[in-house]
Amino acid sequence: MDLTNLESLKYFYPEIILSGTVLLLVILDLVIQNKRVLAPFAALGCLLSLGATLQLYGTSEGWLFHRMVVLDNFSLFFKVVSLLAVLLVIWMSVGCHEIRQIYQGEYYTVLLASTLGMFFMASSTNLLMAYLSLELVSLTSYILTGSLHHNRRSSEAALKYLIYGGVASGSMIYGMSWIFGMTGSLDYAVIREVLHQGEANRLTLFMAFLFILSGFGYKAVFVPFHMWSPDVYEGAPTPITAFLSVGSNAAGVAIMIRFFFPAVSHLGEGGNWDFIPGVEWPHFLLMVSMVTMTLGNLCALGQQNVKRLLAYSGIAHAGYILMGLVVLNNIGLRAMLFYIVVYLIMNLGAFLVVIIVSNATGREDIEAYRGLAWRGAAVPATCMAIFLFSLAGLPPLAGFVGKFFLFAAVIKGEFYFLAVVAIINSVISLYYYALIVKTMFLDFPEPTDQEVAMTPTVFPLLLILAIPTVFFGIYWGPLFHYTNQSLGFFIK
Repeated sequence: MDLTNLESLKYFYPEIILSGTVLLLVILDLVIQNKRVLAPFAALGCLLSLGATLQLYGTSEGWLFHRMVVLDNFSLFFKVVSLLAVLLVIWMSVGCHEIRQIYQGEYYTVLLASTLGMFFMASSTNLLMAYLSLELVSLTSYILTGSLHHNRRSSEAALKYLIYGGVASGSMIYGMSWIFGMTGSLDYAVIREVLHQGEANRLTLFMAFLFILSGFGYKAVFVPFHMWSPDVYEGAPTPITAFLSVGSNAAGVAIMIRFFFPAVSHLGEGGNWDFIPGVEWPHFLLMVSMVTMTLGNLCALGQQNVKRLLAYSGIAHAGYILMGLVVLNNIGLRAMLFYIVVYLIMNLGAFLVVIIVSNATGREDIEAYRGLAWRGAAVPATCMAIFLFSLAGLPPLAGFVGKFFLFAAVIKGEFYFLAVVAIINSVISLYYYALIVKTMFLDFPEPTDQEVAMTPTVFPLLLILAIPTVFFGIYWGPLFHYTNQSLGFFIK
């Protein structure tokens, strides 16, 4: 199915609804005085878009808008992930004191515009469209990071993000220009056909892949493109930090999978993918995966700021997720999709507890969590322990199941050394996660430590995130079935 612009609109409802919500928020911001109603309107638009996205599952697959984007289960999966992430972040924002200092109309408008960019990152089948979608997400992320106008730390984080992003973007489009020069096309299907004819220079092609990977890796926080992450995570408003850690990173993984698999690899028998002979990009990603998870965990060990600690933790988890690409089969890709959903739940939960503590104390350091369980916050402390132990990969939590699928895919692919490195890194990560849990439960509070109370809007969200973290660790069948269904590329 290859549809024209007008024909494509009937499969474009999720994006149309989200775009309409963005425009509506701009108008409402101008005409109403009570800015608190903007969050419900933003959430309603996301819910309608989510409903439209779910309805597209099982419909016809094919190219839209003259092969600029594609409709398939893979793109729909990441649209659902992006919408779930933004819905949860909107809910978090309502109860966050930092967000009350921000212009509400601008905040929710830019947040939804960034989500729209993530839609296109997952569905782009053209290098130009991939670049434009990534830039839309990047530019809106810079704005959101620096949205605390009178906070020097937020402005500094936005500036660093902008500088790193500009360099990565320039490198990426330079690599894309090489691909265009070698193949004469920006279309993924044409690029795949030309490259597999074996006429392109292998060294030139590998260098082009490296340049493109710098853009994708910057968005998905792989080493050595990770340097912006700790400063940005620490300086940005906490809901935005949470949004970047799950939504933006997932979109980065999506655009990379879409490029390195349907665009430059062939699907063979048994769900195995064949890469271009002579261009050993999977072996390069193997090294990147090991270095990413190791550096992330080692740097997290000495952190005192919890947001910064979770930033390095996120780098380590990006390394775990990257293992699914290395094995070059659908088993690895399926494990990646499963882990992305699990990571979204447990990481957003951890950041929600950071917001609860920050609201009460104004602090983000580990000492602020001293005796948290005995300061009127037994429920947040217990939930935080669940989230952190799940991030560490302890059973019977969802993080353990996610890591099990990733490690099993690597072992089945006979990458034994990678599996050993990943297991060692999981053990290392347990130290800094357990340190926070120990501080919350075993360290007694001092008289100067404030009581920590939850707002009525935060408590149900905390349970919504904590319960699936436990549930999917015990009964993961429905989620596995959903991710298995979602691993479908439209390739012609």
